[in-house]
Amino acid sequence: MALSKKLFLILLFPTLFIQAQINWMSLEDALKAQHSEPRKIIMDVYTTWCGPCKMLDKNTFGNPDVSAYINANYYAVKFNAEGNEMISFGGYTFQNPDYDPNKKGRNSRHQFTNYLGVRGYPSILFFDEQARLITPLVGYYNVSQLELYLKLFVNDDYLNIKSQTDFTLYYKAFVSTFKI
Repeated sequence: MALSKKLFLILLFPTLFIQAQINWMSLEDALKAQHSEPRKIIMDVYTTWCGPCKMLDKNTFGNPDVSAYINANYYAVKFNAEGNEMISFGGYTFQNPDYDPNKKGRNSRHQFTNYLGVRGYPSILFFDEQARLITPLVGYYNVSQLELYLKLFVNDDYLNIKSQTDFTLYYKAFVSTFKI
């Protein structure tokens, strides 16, 4: 195809070339939304300096199947583990009193990061419809790996898993449908 035709198609159909996006919201907005339409919450806990966090955004959360599934089934929250946002959760208020806006790279840990027990970045946290923590996933997850957990939690299948053997059976029976 000639270059001018390719350029014409790109200009004519720009939405074909836009990466899929998750409808990220604040934790406060997600908690409010749960009152009117109960859903589970998925929280991406990241830092600005974290390479695997950026890969997770681009490669996994940027996948059209992942973003569509999350948008349809979860409230999605992005939380900077070293940011300066004030968080109200579970009757407590959390902040980052040692946050330095002039720092490049690593900053101080947010109190909410400590409260959640986050030990590494990125961390993907899943909460139930009452905003109770189900589990954290620490590290980078590709599309297929994350799909398993997205479906495990949204369908409440995790409630039937009582042992490593139960999880292994679930894992072996799981059939991925997301395109990579």
